[in-house]
Amino acid sequence: MFCEQCEQTASGNGCHQWGACGKSPEVNAVQDLLVYCLRGLAPVTIKARELGISCHEADVFTGETLFATMTNVNFERKRFNVYIRQCIDIREGLKESIEKISDEPINWSAISNYQPNFSESLAEQGREKDLTFISKSTNNIDIFSLKLTVLYGIKGTASYNFHAQELGQEDEKVYAFIQEALASLDRNDLSLEDWVNLALKVGEINLRAMELLDQGHTTTYGHPTPTKVPLNPKQGKAILVSGHDIKQLAALLEQTVNKGVTIYTHGELLPAHGYPILKQKYPHFYGHYGTAWQNQTKDFAHFPGAIIVTTNCLMPPHETYEDKLFTIGPVGYSGINYLPSDAQGIPDYSLAIQTSLEMPGFTKDEASRHVMVGFAHNTVLSVSEQVIEAVKQGKIRHFFLVGGCDGAKPGRTYYTEFVEKVPQDCIVLTLACGKFRFFDKQLGEIGNLPRLMDVGQCNDAYSAIKIALGLAEAFQVSVNDLPLSMILSWYEQKAVAVLLTLLYLGIKDIRLGPTLPAFITPNVLKFLSETYNLQPITTPDQDLVACLA
Repeated sequence: MFCEQCEQTASGNGCHQWGACGKSPEVNAVQDLLVYCLRGLAPVTIKARELGISCHEADVFTGETLFATMTNVNFERKRFNVYIRQCIDIREGLKESIEKISDEPINWSAISNYQPNFSESLAEQGREKDLTFISKSTNNIDIFSLKLTVLYGIKGTASYNFHAQELGQEDEKVYAFIQEALASLDRNDLSLEDWVNLALKVGEINLRAMELLDQGHTTTYGHPTPTKVPLNPKQGKAILVSGHDIKQLAALLEQTVNKGVTIYTHGELLPAHGYPILKQKYPHFYGHYGTAWQNQTKDFAHFPGAIIVTTNCLMPPHETYEDKLFTIGPVGYSGINYLPSDAQGIPDYSLAIQTSLEMPGFTKDEASRHVMVGFAHNTVLSVSEQVIEAVKQGKIRHFFLVGGCDGAKPGRTYYTEFVEKVPQDCIVLTLACGKFRFFDKQLGEIGNLPRLMDVGQCNDAYSAIKIALGLAEAFQVSVNDLPLSMILSWYEQKAVAVLLTLLYLGIKDIRLGPTLPAFITPNVLKFLSETYNLQPITTPDQDLVACLA
């Protein structure tokens, strides 16, 4: 196998024998074959769209399946076999529709005519296609680097768009670009500059996908408000929900009304407690349990109820808790309970609910602890005048956005140390699971403003961007002239998409860690450094001095 799409790749270069995420070579190969088939579907979808034929099924399918190939989402090889069959069926169905109205026959390329041999090993066929893709790009490794950047970026965009589409928020422009980007991966006639521009276009389209997701969340559940979230369990039956999917959390809350079960969040669902409609409507939506995704083997083992994983990030489960673990949507693992969805995309959670009722639950209340969430763009920008005045008076010297993906590799203690050393006259904004390195730190306040503000999930990166743009407008300067520094951690493909969005917006001086992406070549890194001053983190002390200079 060959995979370098996440930060935890073996030796920082790529996984070759087994995925650091737990992905087997066989699963990696069938995922590669699925991506190849999606690349073949893309030109057919583009032609159908030109002719006015509905491509919605193909677009939604492409988004879900790209999401399923991301790090720590789906490890179930058989599910990918089904996806590949569906991909070919959708492609051939679109071809038939095109032929009915096209004035002349179309000579489809080899990739759009490809037919897997389902009687032979799909994993072997996937390895062959992956090696071909690599070999065709060896003449220019910088272009290959940017091809991978585009591929991983649109995987991230597809995941944001998947959640937005679940909530009824769609934009034809996003769907069309994902297909165009997939089709471009088969081209060898584009220049290095073309690929740079395409990568920045991923950032532009990802901004729109994140905007749609923000609209879906806020119009359905209200704008997040500052909310205390208990970290201490209380006595009673319990269900733990991990991942990112607010809609599926809401569906579980609805199905557990008056069932005598308390609902806890885990990982990236912590910010869900800030949505006022969820808190008002469901009193059994109580608190948060555990920390970041990479600690789930410990957290899940000790949780005394059923556990539902709604999206990434799933780790290969331990036998101590696999019987009480359930997955939904694009998430899967061989041998783990899977809850299929109905026509509206909502699973029946009754099996998970029954499992929790049969388990002991928490036997006693624990000492009260809490953290604050809910500092999304609507909340922060509503006090922008107060923020501006505090800056003018010298009460606030600097803002730090410290966030992104957490992970298990050494070096991530940097982010804890950095936040601990931020001066008392500075404010820390944070988002995504990277915050679990310091989310329960008591940093105090500046005036009535908390020094640590949780903006939300990685799915809420749009909120952080809105805050930065809103403050820039209020100060009548560019974002790059704000007293703001971005200290980001990355792990998977959504982080790649967000980084491309920040570069598309022209934001400079970003510090990225704990390591730089293995798929970025020295020449591409040099371009990013010279154009955007993108740089790796060093030490907390050195980076603080540089940011505050």
